[in-house]
Amino acid sequence: VQLVESGGGLVQPGGSLRLSCAASGLTFSRYGMNWYRQAPGKERELVATISSAGGSTSYADSVNGRFTISRDNSKNTMSLQMNSLKPEDTAVYYCNAVRFDAIHWGQGTQVTVSS
Repeated sequence: VQLVESGGGLVQPGGSLRLSCAASGLTFSRYGMNWYRQAPGKERELVATISSAGGSTSYADSVNGRFTISRDNSKNTMSLQMNSLKPEDTAVYYCNAVRFDAIHWGQGTQVTVSS
């Protein structure tokens, strides 16, 4: 199983980024998918969740209304559209796939929000 994140980078406050997660080696459409992030010196936190079919999503309060999670089961990909970025959104962002006891992680992509 491989999860590969992309799309991170440096952006100014108020800007936007779109993260992608490409999955292989698993039946993608059977997995719930999540985005987590971890800032320096802080614990990893759940940012957004999407159900296996994509019909249900949820967000951390800190990003609700600014971030949008989506998935394309035909392409085995998941995305996180991040708008109105704030310096406190700076972190390494990880995608995560979960099905019962099976949990898989990507290697992470750095997002830095700074002027």
